[in-house]
Amino acid sequence: MPEPLEPTPTTARNDDAAEEIVVDISHIQTEDDAPMDSLFAEREARLLVDSLYASWKPSASFLACDNVGIFYGLYLPPIAPDMFVSLDVAPPQREQVHEKRRRSYFVWEYGKPPDVVVEILSPSYRGEFDEKMKTYASVGVSYYVIHDPANYHAKKPLTCYELQGKRYAELASGKLTDVGLEASLWNGTYNGIEGEWLRWRDAAGNLLPTGAELAERERQRAERLAAELRKMGVDPDKI
Repeated sequence: MPEPLEPTPTTARNDDAAEEIVVDISHIQTEDDAPMDSLFAEREARLLVDSLYASWKPSASFLACDNVGIFYGLYLPPIAPDMFVSLDVAPPQREQVHEKRRRSYFVWEYGKPPDVVVEILSPSYRGEFDEKMKTYASVGVSYYVIHDPANYHAKKPLTCYELQGKRYAELASGKLTDVGLEASLWNGTYNGIEGEWLRWRDAAGNLLPTGAELAERERQRAERLAAELRKMGVDPDKI
């Protein structure tokens, strides 16, 4: 497997000339329109992203994406995990979002690799335990999470790794200490499909709810409050 190139910025500042140098990335294809493997995998990736933006409160800004390519070398093929998380980076601004250099995750643009990548296994093996693992390690991704929801290729449904040196070491738990997240399995229903899902927990072990789950909690809280008011002889609709 080829070693990744040193990050080559698509834009860089030349201090001597005090002007921006633009590197040609016209040869790079940022989208291939390839479909997801299954309804479950598509929903699970969305669930992981949704819950982070709805509930996670890290001390730094972050970017969480599903099915977005990671470009780590100017002339190397990208790799596209089912989802990834990158701390200390900000999403592109409105005026930048459609620029080619902002449509994918170019490591040299963001100044760092993602901190976490997640792969959701399917019947078709795609090298998650060998080729992809080696690539993520060479890129410098700190944590690698593999969910095998139907025991297609792994002996257990959830395996988490931490980068130690140039190789991944399997973790005894799903705690991704340096990013303040924990990968865990959760039985329930999401978007109409019941199953065992990969979910995030915060550093304290609390499940990170989605936006819909937060809204449902608020609805139930309002109903309980209304019931208490009615017991007191107060019509909540007239408050």
